[in-house]
Amino acid sequence: MCTQTKAAALIANIPEAEIDPTGVFKYVLIRVHTKEDGDDSSVDIVRGYAWAEYHADIYDKVAEELEKGGHLECECIGGGRIKHDCQSKKIHIYGYSMGFGKANHAVSTEKLKVRYPKYEITWADEGY
Repeated sequence: MCTQTKAAALIANIPEAEIDPTGVFKYVLIRVHTKEDGDDSSVDIVRGYAWAEYHADIYDKVAEELEKGGHLECECIGGGRIKHDCQSKKIHIYGYSMGFGKANHAVSTEKLKVRYPKYEITWADEGY
């Protein structure tokens, strides 16, 4: 019989990509993993919002929410910027975070392709 830990179940239900519907804004790539012994479940998630002045603002808010129950732990593994044009169905990922470094934009792109399958999604290492 296969049993799933509470933390693994929580991880399975976290949306892998959540970004604002339009505009240019900062984003972070966050690794979420369980705190339970013997359970190495983890997921990388993309979060990007126009309200954030700093990348850390996004990370702090998301980590606080996910770590609330005490089963999960978050780690920011980089950041950048997203240009989301919902009219033309295009997303471009670029840049880096001064505090967290550059996210792996290829990973972020794959996460966003699942969330926005009809979009053209590109990334570049250039730009801030």
